[in-house]
Amino acid sequence: MVSNSLAYMKVKDSEKPLLEEFKKSLHYVSGSYDALDDFKQLDKEITRLAGPCAVRIFYLALPPTVYKSVTSNIRHGCAGSNGANRLRVIVEKPFGHDLTSSNDLSTHLSSLFQEEQIYRIDHYLGKEMVQNLLVMRFGNRIFTPLWNRENIQAVTISFKEPFGTEGRGGYFDNYGIIRDVAQNHLMQVLSLVAMEKPASSDAEDIRNEKVKVLKCIQPITLDHAVLGQYVGNPQGEGEAKLGYLDDPTVPKNSLTPTFALLALFVKNERWDGVPFIIRCGKALNERKAEIRLQFRDVPGDIFEGDAKRNELVIRVQPNEAVYLKLNTKHPGQSFKPTETELDLTYGNRFKDVKLPDAYERLLLDVFAGSQIHFVRSDELREAWRIFTPLLHEIESKKVKPIPYVYGSRGPKESDDMSVRLGYHYSGTYKWVDPNSSSRL
Repeated sequence: MVSNSLAYMKVKDSEKPLLEEFKKSLHYVSGSYDALDDFKQLDKEITRLAGPCAVRIFYLALPPTVYKSVTSNIRHGCAGSNGANRLRVIVEKPFGHDLTSSNDLSTHLSSLFQEEQIYRIDHYLGKEMVQNLLVMRFGNRIFTPLWNRENIQAVTISFKEPFGTEGRGGYFDNYGIIRDVAQNHLMQVLSLVAMEKPASSDAEDIRNEKVKVLKCIQPITLDHAVLGQYVGNPQGEGEAKLGYLDDPTVPKNSLTPTFALLALFVKNERWDGVPFIIRCGKALNERKAEIRLQFRDVPGDIFEGDAKRNELVIRVQPNEAVYLKLNTKHPGQSFKPTETELDLTYGNRFKDVKLPDAYERLLLDVFAGSQIHFVRSDELREAWRIFTPLLHEIESKKVKPIPYVYGSRGPKESDDMSVRLGYHYSGTYKWVDPNSSSRL
């Protein structure tokens, strides 16, 4: 088992002795998900190896269908007797399929464990630039007067993958892009962008504000959604020639969307009228995850429309960066504006700093007993409340997704909707990664 995992480990030559020491501490106990006696045997082995007072962390990297039986057996057969603060259960998404199933799972877990023992893990909350949102927003005076409906025209949160399902569509087809990415990863980002300033940097204060802003969002409607499904590109190579329905693990008549653009509105004093546009998809033209705040036009424009809208862009991946698009005078005799940027690229500014992987950060948080980057039950409930009516309508009406070509930006209709919502894409600006010559 360990040897099969080595290909996925980023182990330097100098770290190999540490890996060998780590391997000596690994132990394996065979058992069934639904067999209480097997969990009691695991309990005996843990007690033998670590004693009765060790912190016990259970990571449920399991099919959701067995969550209930496994957690029940942990509680009744393997929880130990060393206090609530020394038992921690990590739960991987999906946290249900809709509001009803999510509530059912939450009710089950809360009957077995206290909320502070449950760690609902969303790896996006472990990403450097997502964690940086709190410091950027509330640690810089210049953003305080700008972060509102008076100055911001639209907020776009994007997640783009340049590959399709690649023969693994069987799992994806049960969930689709909305459940797989939008309802969890991107809603976590949205709540951090839109929330009010918390009373402190403590976990509960931050999560309280995230829940408050989610309560201000009405359920998404179908007229504020564009759904797509990729088709093969005849000019492409390899997988690019294949569409979603060409994946042998996907049903031939599947209507599951592989792309979605969704518009959400936060009905509060700060954000009323500002569209939050979530855009996510597979088989698109690039790999990118970013947050883009587009500011309103300059009133009383004297440059005949040449001054483009300012944008604050927070690039989550790849090549973590923060840059502010602004207009400056084009070199030479004229006063014609040109688009430039103030750029903080992490790889350039923090050259000798190792940025931990998202899961690495989150697992360390679990070891430390910190809940700050994990999803609370009421937060999860509000997110499902926002998405469930749309998901049920899509499924009951059998909404057919719009075809888009593998390697494109997605359906043209998604760009059209962004324009109708007030977002303006000029297409004249290209950010240059200072660590490479490629244009992203």
